[in-house]
Amino acid sequence: MKDKFLTYIQNLQNQITSKLEEVDGVAKFREDVWERPEGGGGRTRVIENGTVFEKGGVNISAVHGKLPDSMQKLFNVGEADFFACGLSLVIHPKSPMVPTVHANWRYFEMYDYNGNVINSWFGGGQDLTPYYLFEEDAQHFHQTCKTACDKHNPEFYPKFKTQCDNYFWNAHRNEARGIGGLFFDYCKASDDFSMEDWYNFVTEVGDSFLEAYVPIVEKRKKLPYTEAQRTWQEIRRGRYVEFNLVHDKGTLFGLKTNGRIESILMSLPPHVQWHYDHHPLEGSEEEKLIQVLEKPVDWL
Repeated sequence: MKDKFLTYIQNLQNQITSKLEEVDGVAKFREDVWERPEGGGGRTRVIENGTVFEKGGVNISAVHGKLPDSMQKLFNVGEADFFACGLSLVIHPKSPMVPTVHANWRYFEMYDYNGNVINSWFGGGQDLTPYYLFEEDAQHFHQTCKTACDKHNPEFYPKFKTQCDNYFWNAHRNEARGIGGLFFDYCKASDDFSMEDWYNFVTEVGDSFLEAYVPIVEKRKKLPYTEAQRTWQEIRRGRYVEFNLVHDKGTLFGLKTNGRIESILMSLPPHVQWHYDHHPLEGSEEEKLIQVLEKPVDWL
């Protein structure tokens, strides 16, 4: 399974980076292949200063070795070996009219002293963070997520949408990071859903990513915007940074397992602002976004 999924994410990385380069029209992804001293490595691809994408990363990694103490405590296990691989992406567009997007699909195994798999699971999801709210974009993104889920289980979309709303929640701000999507974790084999079934589901969601995001980018990338709207985008990006550094499990896992720091922090946008006690004008489009982020919406 680990070889099968690693091959899948390697191919998916190629598909996504090729399509995003096509959408941008100018910028190309820079590739860094790196190794982790304790075992494994990855392939980081970063795009910067494009006509559409100000900064973005589409990374894959496959790491293995002894499970660090901090992760032993998290999983409530003793000493164990592990393998983890995944694709993680964050794309920050230049225009405040185009939303930031994040996605991640991953697989994890733990082994006993004889190298036998004692636990394995899938996780992942995809979510959208707009700066200006276009409701049809939110509906398109969520409908694409639901369509992918419904092919495998009609209960998946409402369940994983709720988990996404709960996970991408900036508790210290009492607001959502964005308008959500899907989030699932610890997806393990059961009597009615095998690891092969989970593989088919996770890859279905991965394959839906470009369909969920690219039409939104194409529709919004040429819209005009003002300097004030750009400032608003940078203020909201500050909330994105706060979530990633305070709450995000993937960031914390990377930091605690001696991951490659440049790859872990590629999710951070290049231009961000923090204004003291900032509040949008009453009745403005900016306030409309804030009101939506205060309580999850059923977009469908």
